[in-house]
Amino acid sequence: MSLATELSPPLAARGSWASPGRLLMLVFVWLAATAAWRPLMLPDEGRYVGVAWEMLQRGELLTPTLDGLPYFHKPPLMYWITAAAMKLAGPTGWAMRAAPLLGAMAMVLALWCAVAGASPAGSARRREAALAVALLVTTPFVFLGAQYADCDMLVAGALSLAVACARRAFERHETAARRWIVAAWVAAAFAVLAKGLIGVVLPALVLLPWLAATRRWRGILALLDPLALALFLLIAAPWFVLAQQAHPGFVDYFVVEQHFRRFTQTSFNNREPFWFYFAVLPLAMLPAALWLPAAAGRLRRAWRRAGAHADTVFAAWWIAAVLLFFSAPASKLVGYVLPAAAPVAWLLTRALRGRRPAIVVATLVAGAATCLLAWTAVFVKGPAGDADLAAALAAARAPGERVVYLGDPFFDLRLLARLESPPAVIGDWRSAERDRRDDWRRELRDAGRFDPAAAAEVLWSPQELVRRRCDGRSWLVISGATPPPAGLEDAVLIAQGRRGRLWRADAPAACR
Repeated sequence: MSLATELSPPLAARGSWASPGRLLMLVFVWLAATAAWRPLMLPDEGRYVGVAWEMLQRGELLTPTLDGLPYFHKPPLMYWITAAAMKLAGPTGWAMRAAPLLGAMAMVLALWCAVAGASPAGSARRREAALAVALLVTTPFVFLGAQYADCDMLVAGALSLAVACARRAFERHETAARRWIVAAWVAAAFAVLAKGLIGVVLPALVLLPWLAATRRWRGILALLDPLALALFLLIAAPWFVLAQQAHPGFVDYFVVEQHFRRFTQTSFNNREPFWFYFAVLPLAMLPAALWLPAAAGRLRRAWRRAGAHADTVFAAWWIAAVLLFFSAPASKLVGYVLPAAAPVAWLLTRALRGRRPAIVVATLVAGAATCLLAWTAVFVKGPAGDADLAAALAAARAPGERVVYLGDPFFDLRLLARLESPPAVIGDWRSAERDRRDDWRRELRDAGRFDPAAAAEVLWSPQELVRRRCDGRSWLVISGATPPPAGLEDAVLIAQGRRGRLWRADAPAACR
């Protein structure tokens, strides 16, 4: 019995719903409908969108900056997309989350190509691909990831597209193999611009062992297509070359420290055990992940006759490669394993073969409901932003007056309050303890090494704040209920926000 007859009447009727164009439109509406309602979450969304805002404000696309300091933790693709979206639509919720939405759509397209292209595409195969997409976007992992403004979904979408396109190039009935290889390398180039060397390393870890295991030795050589490699370098290389020319030491910091040291050392934050992702991924893809035991049974049967079900085995290896790669380093964040979401949905689709139509529909409805409940929980209970303090600051401050942060980075404040110049941030920047902590202070201190002059204007000690009182009025944004520091006891409380307070500190009479 074909899969088309196993699905429910709403899913199988007429097949028009399964056309790629219509499906992509429906998926985009589903993912984007709630993207603009939720305020920016701190620290990540405020940080990444804030960097894009500074890039847009400066009109300079080469150097990402955080509080005016060169910020090279990530390549610039997410910032470029976000800045372009805000240029077109203003700093709206949709524009600020354009990059993860684009990444999610790339992942959807990758899953469609992988499933629909696993054999000669017929109506049943297209419906199977559409069901896989529906399962994918009704998991909270993907639904929330598509609306979270950081680099994880963007790189996951590009990586998924690179793997899926390369897989299509080696399909038995594929007549446009070279074009798929070129497409794979183009997707890998954008993955590199989204997060770095992982854009090449992870697709290679998925594809090369699979090609070797299936004895497709010519396929390995085919991947080294000169045109594909040339396009990859043309897209991915220029920014890295220009960044190194403008900021000597960039390659050592970005490649050696942010890639190799972060992968191999244990001094970074978010330390988790090796098995962390093996537990988190199924939980993040509930309720559809309840079919994983059935998918494992399908996989065992497919393993015995891999020639007939090579796609099932490939999907399983795709998942394993992602999990093993990200499980090796001690530092782990949930979003890192988003590249495994598409092949998990592929396996879950296989597990639904032969199920009653009502069960398939119930799985999708339960998934959609879970997504909306999870979004509501994040909306209500998520980390509060600084919109209240930003509104008070924008209303009270005159242009040119200095803004100073104490206690927290307040990454979203510059964007929300439309500050024309970077704030000063108070901290003990020379403390040796900071060198052992992977936090926002370390990020700003690292950024300061690329522009010492700008760092002198941004990274202040408490003594510097007191010394500069005669420069004119300052606005102090202080986290929690902490009072102003010694030497500024005469500061006036202006506003109380959810995360802190706004104080005004005028120049002393002796300075006038």
